[in-house]
Amino acid sequence: MHLHRISFFSVVAVLVLASQGGPAQQPEKASAVTPAPHAKQTHFRHVLVVGESRGYEHDSISAAMNAIYEMGKQTGLWDTMIRTDTELITKKDLGRNSKNLNYFDVLVFASTTGELEMDPSQKQDMMSFIKDDGKGFVGIHAALDTNYNWPEYGEMIGGWFDQHPWMTFNAPIINEDPDFPAVRHFPKAFLKYDEIYQPKEWARDKVNVLLSLDASKLDYNNNPRIHRTDRDFAVAWDKMYGKGRVFYSTLGHTEESWQDPDIYKMYFEAVKWALGMTEGSTASHPRVQTATSSH
Repeated sequence: MHLHRISFFSVVAVLVLASQGGPAQQPEKASAVTPAPHAKQTHFRHVLVVGESRGYEHDSISAAMNAIYEMGKQTGLWDTMIRTDTELITKKDLGRNSKNLNYFDVLVFASTTGELEMDPSQKQDMMSFIKDDGKGFVGIHAALDTNYNWPEYGEMIGGWFDQHPWMTFNAPIINEDPDFPAVRHFPKAFLKYDEIYQPKEWARDKVNVLLSLDASKLDYNNNPRIHRTDRDFAVAWDKMYGKGRVFYSTLGHTEESWQDPDIYKMYFEAVKWALGMTEGSTASHPRVQTATSSH
């Protein structure tokens, strides 16, 4: 009788397991449907992307903002909040479940233009976010074409826009710091179809130039937009601003550039670096010399 009872319950157990797909299949099925909760948040960070335009409006802003969002989502390295206003650039408690700068780790300006709508306290909080808190800043393309009436902004990012002498063209670019994570995937010399800004109130000894135009391969004839007599046209750089890491590149003007794996990877690695996930030099270095040619 006792043995019969054991046999009966054994049969019932087998039938129940079979109806559930078996002991080996059930955990596999569950893991395929529901990932471990919050597993990707081991080193989770928060990125704020601002794309406010008060001047020229770039068609590529949406593509740039979406790219930063997808980078974080696909890798699980950060989450992204996208805004076309500057309301969250503050340390004040906004209420309404709103986030402020205390929540974020990196601020990205995606081709912002003109004088952004920020009051003095917001400007102070933004600079404190970078300089004192040691948070990061990434400027995309027209981030150099904004806040001309805010001297500290130019000091932080490294300068301001001063024309794009060759408009959008096949730019001959030199990789000046192949050890830096955001540009190490680029070859020593390459071409990119993009709009390269000419910076003003910019000095090489205040930044670490990562990419620059090959001055020996540029056309200077009948071009009144060329203002730099030193013919030093930086394409990307990084620097420290107080305790904070700052990255800027003029690349990313066109919508198509955001489908370019090289540009995508550059900004992905730039955000990682700004978050402190990787290391790279911020020390300035002498200009890389190239063979000169006549034009």
